[in-house]
Amino acid sequence: MQLRKLLLPGLLSVTLLSGCSLFNGEEDVVKMSPLPTVTNQFNPSTAWSTSVGSGIGDFHSNLHPALDSGVVYAADRRGTVKAISASDGKEVWSVNLAEKSGWFSSSPALLSGGVTVAGGHVYVGSEKAKVYALNTNDGSEAWKTNVAGEALSRPVVSDGLVLIHTSNGQLQALNESDGAVKWTVNLDMPSLSLRGESAPATAYGAAIVGGDNGRVSAVLMQQGQMIWQQRISQATGPTEIDRLSDVDTTPVIVNGVVYALAYNGNLTALDLRSGQIMWKRELGSVSNFVVDGNRIYMIDQNDRVLALTTDGGVTLWTQSDLLHRNLTAPALYNGYIVTGDSEGYMHWINVEDGRFVAQQKVDGSGFLTDPVAADGKLLIQAKDGTLYAITR
Repeated sequence: MQLRKLLLPGLLSVTLLSGCSLFNGEEDVVKMSPLPTVTNQFNPSTAWSTSVGSGIGDFHSNLHPALDSGVVYAADRRGTVKAISASDGKEVWSVNLAEKSGWFSSSPALLSGGVTVAGGHVYVGSEKAKVYALNTNDGSEAWKTNVAGEALSRPVVSDGLVLIHTSNGQLQALNESDGAVKWTVNLDMPSLSLRGESAPATAYGAAIVGGDNGRVSAVLMQQGQMIWQQRISQATGPTEIDRLSDVDTTPVIVNGVVYALAYNGNLTALDLRSGQIMWKRELGSVSNFVVDGNRIYMIDQNDRVLALTTDGGVTLWTQSDLLHRNLTAPALYNGYIVTGDSEGYMHWINVEDGRFVAQQKVDGSGFLTDPVAADGKLLIQAKDGTLYAITR
């Protein structure tokens, strides 16, 4: 259940809903679905695995691997960043961004947003409101910048800028060359929101980003000027949880249409130029989704896996056997939808009918962040920091 991540402004800690006064009574207890029985049509294999520091533990994190030119880049929460050969999993280099706090001690970097690779740099943000740019050849620091708040979302590089969406509702643009802050746009913050922020999507010189206030905003990247805002989720309901309306997912832009998804809100198609709503479906999530051809693949806030049409959002199929297994965002790999769960299983689903085609137990610590399809492999990082390269 995705509601386990709450952000109270000014606090860095993750609040578990089981101990939260926002809930009352046994009716609020949600049970994880039992593992479905699957007859594998094929057996996915692990090409290699390697450790990337100590992982993320039980903290909410947006850290996931990235691949560029045959090298995988990954990080852990304490500050380890590694470059790893995509072919065999061997380490190329490793650095630690933890800061020395004494002769024999150091302060963890608390990395939280990334990893992103572009233009010869590896970018990663932290809960300490810092963004790092490391050189891809050896991991040396190119620059480091203090930003407006916790950098929970993935840095996005476009048009000579590094875009950062911080936990206090600020969208900031940093110069790609030196990290200097070029502009800041305030996207507003409600009093209570889910822990996590939308990474922006970019097209035609504009950044499209979701906000914790239920709106999608378009910003001119060179000037930092707001073009339009559109609400896709309205805060309604009797409890504070019901009124959460965050747009924490990354919008997807295809052929002049912006697809956006809110918690307790809607899957919405917007016109890129005007922000006007073209259609919407009452579906909510905080997990990123996939648009491929004329289909949208998503996992909703109750962990149903769905396929819908890009024209009107008509449901093609629904897979409901993984309810509340805390699924990762989906990845499209070799013609299958693949998602991990909190118990360390990976589930492979037929894109045509939503039926399971394979299931594998990969890791004992479980998964939180989405798999990444790259260079013929499926990369996924477990909570304990183990990075796996899976092949069909």
